[in-house]
Amino acid sequence: MTTFYDEPVHLVRGLGTKLWDVEGREYLDCYNNVPHVGHCHPKVVEAICRQAGMLNTHTRYLHEGIVDYAEDLTGTFADPLKSMMVTCTGSEANDIALRMARAVTGNAGVIATDHTYHGNTDAVSQLSCTNPPPNRWDSVEFVPAPDSYRPVSAQDWAGHVEAAIRRLEEKGHGLAALIICPFFANEGFPDLPEGWLTPAIEAVRKAGGVIIADEVQPGFGRLGTHFWGHEKAGFLPDIVTMGKPMGNGHPVAGVVTSRKVMEAFRDTFRYFNTFGGNPVSMAAAQATLDVIREEGLQENARVVGDYAREGLRELAARHDCIGDVRGSGLFFGAELVLDREAKTPATAFTKNVANALRHKGVLMNFLGVHYNVLKMRPPMVFSRDDADRMLKAVDEALGEVPLA
Repeated sequence: MTTFYDEPVHLVRGLGTKLWDVEGREYLDCYNNVPHVGHCHPKVVEAICRQAGMLNTHTRYLHEGIVDYAEDLTGTFADPLKSMMVTCTGSEANDIALRMARAVTGNAGVIATDHTYHGNTDAVSQLSCTNPPPNRWDSVEFVPAPDSYRPVSAQDWAGHVEAAIRRLEEKGHGLAALIICPFFANEGFPDLPEGWLTPAIEAVRKAGGVIIADEVQPGFGRLGTHFWGHEKAGFLPDIVTMGKPMGNGHPVAGVVTSRKVMEAFRDTFRYFNTFGGNPVSMAAAQATLDVIREEGLQENARVVGDYAREGLRELAARHDCIGDVRGSGLFFGAELVLDREAKTPATAFTKNVANALRHKGVLMNFLGVHYNVLKMRPPMVFSRDDADRMLKAVDEALGEVPLA
C-alpha cells in the first residue's frame, strides 16, 4: 500500500478539520475529502451507532432507509436522473456505470483522459494511464487531459474526442461512453468556463454514446457554486457516480441515472450487491446529506474557498514559483513552476513542499499531469482560521524549500 510523504504519518484520532498522530501532534487536514462533513462528525457517528444497534442486514430484505435516501438524493438532480443504485465503493459504481453504457448503447468502446483515475476493478483500471494494467483492452481510447494553464480550445479538445471515436469505430467497438470527472480533479482541476465541454459532449451523443460523470471528488457541494460538478461545467450527464464522501468515510457509494438506462442495465445484467445500501450505510449517508444542508456547508465551501484562493494569489505576488492559482469552493490549489514565462513544471520541488508542509503540521498533496499542482481539498467544515493557518505554512514552506 502506498502512503503519503517521505515520512508516513501514523494517525490515531480526528475531529473536524484536525488530526492527531500517535505521538499526540496535531495536523490541519487540507486534503481528505472522505470525511466530507468533518472527521468524526457527531451526527454521523450517532446515526451509525444507532442503526448498528437496531438492525444491519443485507439488501435482499426491504428497509426504508435506502428508499428514503434515494428519493432525497435524486431530488438534487435534474430530470431524468431519478433512478439510483447503491454500492459500497466508487470503483463498483464506475464499474456498473460502464456496464450501463454498454447495455444502453450496445457498444463497448470507452473514452477517458490520459491522466484520470476511476477506481480499482479490472474494468475501471483499464481507464488509467498513470498505473496501466498489464492486459490493456483495445476498447479504451484516451484523450489529452484539459489544461487551463497551457490552454487548448474547446473545439480542439472535441477534435481529440472525435478522433478517439473514429478509432473505436474502426476497431469495431463503437462508442459506449465518455467517462470524466467533470472537475478533472486528478488532471489538475483546470479552470474551464461553463460550456467548455459542450462540443465534445455533442460529438459523443452524435456517435450514440453516453456521458458518465464521476462525481466522487467534486460532488456534494464541494465546489461551492453548485451541488454537483456537472452543474458547474454546464452539462447534464446520462449517468452519475459517487463514492467516498457520500457517507463521510463509511463505505457507501452509488450510481444515479435515468429509468431508461437503469432498465437497460437490469435487462442485460444480473446484478445484486449484498452490502450496498445496507441500513447502517444508508444511515451514514443520510446523516451526511443532512449535515451538508443543516450547517450550510456548500455556502461555507464557496466563501472560505474564495478567501483561500485570494490568499494564494497574494502569496503568488511574493513567490515566483506559483505559476497559477485555481479551483472552486473547497477544491483549490496552486501550480508550481521553475519559470513563469516558460511554465516549466516544478515537479520535484512540489513534492518537497508537500513534505515540508507535513512537518509543519499541514497535510496536503499534489497531482496533475506533471505532479506539480498542490492539491487542497479539505473537509467541508474548513474555516477562515484554518485557511489562515494553511496559508502561513505554505508561505513558509515556499520560502524554505530550495527551488530545483
